[in-house]
Amino acid sequence: MLQLPHQPLQVAAVPSQRAPAREDEAGPWHAEAVCRRDEAGLFFAPSKEPTAARLAREAAAKRVCGRCPVMVECREHALLQPEPYGVWGGLTAAERRVALARRRRREVELRNAAATDRIAQAG
Repeated sequence: MLQLPHQPLQVAAVPSQRAPAREDEAGPWHAEAVCRRDEAGLFFAPSKEPTAARLAREAAAKRVCGRCPVMVECREHALLQPEPYGVWGGLTAAERRVALARRRRREVELRNAAATDRIAQAG
């Protein structure tokens, strides 16, 4: 487990409802998640976690995500729910908020472009 000098890394308990209700034909994607094995505590912050410890914990969690076979499914789940806490699919809650804002802007731009095309074709 990753620790900073003179500051033991404390990890919070992982919420038991981490798994989504959706299942596909091959079974639930989360059954294959690497984080379901031993590093689950890396993914959620303990209360009053110092910034340096949080950054180190999140970096370690992202390394676990990087070797996970269902990272994309996990990330999409966290964006669609949306999950307000923890590292999901290699993204922190703050990174997911940015990704969602970008996604919303892109959707607005696409709708505006489609509307402009319809007007141009009609005229």
